[in-house]
Amino acid sequence: MPTTAAFYFDLASPLAYLAAERVLHVLPGPAEWQPVLARELPGADTLDAWRCAEEQEVFRTEAARRAQELSLQPLRWPSPFPFDSSLAMRVATYAKSIGRTVPFAQAAFRQAFAGGHSLEDPDFVLIAAAACEMHPAAVLRGAELRSVAEQLSTATAAAAALGVSDVPAITIGGRVFAGERTLDEAAAHMRSEAVETARR
Repeated sequence: MPTTAAFYFDLASPLAYLAAERVLHVLPGPAEWQPVLARELPGADTLDAWRCAEEQEVFRTEAARRAQELSLQPLRWPSPFPFDSSLAMRVATYAKSIGRTVPFAQAAFRQAFAGGHSLEDPDFVLIAAAACEMHPAAVLRGAELRSVAEQLSTATAAAAALGVSDVPAITIGGRVFAGERTLDEAAAHMRSEAVETARR
């Protein structure tokens, strides 16, 4: 049986954005993209809980430096930041139900952290959805479905039960790789698991 991998993300997280820009290229095999609400994970950093403006500035500087290291577009910070990602994450969950998680998530992350647009604003969520041919009316209807909200909540609880404490995270088999900087380690583990599976 092939090793199963999953990538956990919240569209409010700039670190998850950095990981989302790499994960398809770094992992040697497919991973399921799973939307979760970071604020409901047990160890998540609350991005609005900085003790002072200097602490927030350090975070922004480090994230911007990492984007530069990865040869990504310069980070542009949405206003407000942090923003409430509830609507965007329900849309991401709806997108998953119709097989468009990856293109929607990539478009939405880029709206937020390459374009500098808050995903609290439904217009920017809909622009991201339109970029992957999701109809605005269907998107808004899907985002308001109780079943979609329940799927997001259930997925978040399931991630926490697996040991995912914050985003971004990769799970491979039963192992959790936390943070964007663990992607290379996750890729090496995935290759190792594939070799072991082939030997059986």
